[in-house]
Amino acid sequence: MKKVLLTGISGSIGIHTLSQIMKNTDWEVIGTDSFRHRGFSDRLVQHFKVHPEDQKRVIIITHDLTAPFSEFTKKKIGKIDYIINMASLSDVQASIDNPVEFIQNNVAVALNMLEYAREVKPEVFIQISTDEVTGASQKDSTGHKEWDAIIPSNPYSASKACQEAIAISYWRSYGVPLIITNTANNFAEMQSSAKFPVMIQKSLMRDEEVTIHASESGELGSRVYIHSQNFANALIFIINKCPSYAHKPEGVDRPDRYNIVGDKALNNLELAQLIAKLMGKELKYKIVKFHSTRPGHDLHYRLDNSKLKALGWVPPVPFEESLKNVITWQLEHPEWI
Repeated sequence: MKKVLLTGISGSIGIHTLSQIMKNTDWEVIGTDSFRHRGFSDRLVQHFKVHPEDQKRVIIITHDLTAPFSEFTKKKIGKIDYIINMASLSDVQASIDNPVEFIQNNVAVALNMLEYAREVKPEVFIQISTDEVTGASQKDSTGHKEWDAIIPSNPYSASKACQEAIAISYWRSYGVPLIITNTANNFAEMQSSAKFPVMIQKSLMRDEEVTIHASESGELGSRVYIHSQNFANALIFIINKCPSYAHKPEGVDRPDRYNIVGDKALNNLELAQLIAKLMGKELKYKIVKFHSTRPGHDLHYRLDNSKLKALGWVPPVPFEESLKNVITWQLEHPEWI
């Protein structure tokens, strides 16, 4: 039986990664979280309430990854086959407001986890990254490919680019078996209430106007959305089907990386209209010219998903069905929004 170390397990993506691992594998999970940022123990409580049997295969360790594991914690973790390094600060506006602390946190997390991987030698170390490291995309483009230029727009995306660069150096210098994944906007049940899809639903429930951000010229921002269960499904696919490979001595090479992308791109108004349709509500909205005064916020993000698609992975649950499921769940659990 394989054992995976999942950092950030109680984050909004981490909890769905746990769910997919429990559902689709027989792996044991060691989950870490500091519970001082966006990781809520309530998500774990909710998961184990619905799936109490999963507790037999899960150990939770409270730890702030800006500090290395103690020898005591390492013994508690035991032998590890896979590491999924998901823990990071991830709020763009917070990074713009407080860049130094934000970048230092995310760099320290990557360094400490890579040092740990260097010691325990897992079969694979997956560094979770974001579409934002490559910066803005052109409207309606097919998106950035896996090794396009890194051009971060804000301290958050810069910190993720730093994590990638450090991880690549550990792959090259120390043989850490690295795979990098870049993904677009995740959404799911138990997501932060400050995220745009949840804000839309809250406004519709209260019969309030939805604020739609646009550029000075009136161009609407857009994103490609993916349900966190689909994202986690892709991680398992990659671990099972796409083994990492080592640096070739004296070669000019690089580790593997994959874009994990949903099946639907929408601008902000289209997303609000779809959520209103799925809720059976009338949409009231106002357009606010926002991006010209917020240069760290990009209008469009796109990633090209052809590499992973060619290997046979497709999101198991279509976007609109996933969105409807989330809306229904949140109506049934209003405390989460």
